[in-house]
Amino acid sequence: MKIAVNKAHFPVTVLGPGRRIGIWLQGCSIGCKGCVSQDTWKTDPSRQMTVARLLGWCRQITTDMDFDGVTISGGEPFDQPQALSALLDGLLHWRSDRGADFDILCYSGYPLATLQQRHRRLLDKLDALIPEPFVEARPLTHLWRGSSNQPLVLLSERGKKRYAEYVDAPADSADKRIQAMADGERIWYVGIPARGDMAALEASCKERGIEFSAVSWRQ
Repeated sequence: MKIAVNKAHFPVTVLGPGRRIGIWLQGCSIGCKGCVSQDTWKTDPSRQMTVARLLGWCRQITTDMDFDGVTISGGEPFDQPQALSALLDGLLHWRSDRGADFDILCYSGYPLATLQQRHRRLLDKLDALIPEPFVEARPLTHLWRGSSNQPLVLLSERGKKRYAEYVDAPADSADKRIQAMADGERIWYVGIPARGDMAALEASCKERGIEFSAVSWRQ
């Protein structure tokens, strides 16, 4: 089974509680206005890899290291339902085999009702879900969510225990909303920026003689 992946990082500390594996899938049929990850929209066969390879990377990157969860975003994870199912099965098997207590959080731009109708079996494999499209006109009000219409839905007993305190947590309740990562060629900004944050970052860098040749928040 192959899955289209935009990027994967560890540790991610701004998209869920604790130190997390972050996986961004490639391809999105929704394309919310104002999305900061427009580089993940296009379907790109060159981004495909086997689910086994991705799971192997997850195991390797966390060897002898404690971590708290896996966050799956995109792109739109539910646009690859079969691949997403295989990935979730692999993560659940790893969790059981390792005797680990990490949780699985997934983002989606689809309405919760749509996911419940079309992808109930996938939801049953998650601990928590942040659904609904990003709406640029609505404010950033809650932790880990880009607009006020997006809920944090708890789907398992593990999810209820780990996320209950964050359901109504305000957006500024964490130490930071964005973290920076470098892969030798590019700098990645991960997290949920407030309105105008990325434009302000770009302007600040330009004042210091650093210009971005390409950015993910506009095409």
